[in-house]
Amino acid sequence: MELPSIYLSLGTNLGDRRENLRLAHAALPPLIQVVTSSSIYQTDPWGFPDQPAFLNQVVQVQTRLPPPALLVTLKELEKVLGRRPTFRYGPRLIDLDILMYGNLAIETPMLTIPHLKLAERAFVLVPMLEIAPDLVHPVLGLTIRQMLSKTGARGVSLFEAAVNQNLSQDKETRWQS
Repeated sequence: MELPSIYLSLGTNLGDRRENLRLAHAALPPLIQVVTSSSIYQTDPWGFPDQPAFLNQVVQVQTRLPPPALLVTLKELEKVLGRRPTFRYGPRLIDLDILMYGNLAIETPMLTIPHLKLAERAFVLVPMLEIAPDLVHPVLGLTIRQMLSKTGARGVSLFEAAVNQNLSQDKETRWQS
């Protein structure tokens, strides 16, 4: 059975932001396999503008974990990596979100897939455009390219180009420069 393509967002705006993203990649357990990663983008804060700029990245992964278990795993990783509770849209050391999980559409009190605000957020659409431009939102029926054309890319700039687009190698080679 082929595993679904899953897209995760990684974001950070506190401390050594580049290192926070590197640590998040390294902390992914073996049962979450990274297929490819976007470049890293610097983005204006969203929702609460009076805070440092974010670094954002999107990774395509595959896992046998069902969506609720993947969410729990990601939230546990955030804690292990040092994320502390703050206010909504506030600054954060690391933020790991499920953007899309194959063609699934899920809405529960704990989890919405595709991510509820995906179509409105250039900070995830720009990196997704790089790795999956023709991916179709299973609810809206729009591609990443179409959603970004409606949203625009204002406030998003390239921070660091992707080193290796095919990340099926082990985690040690994933971040070599």
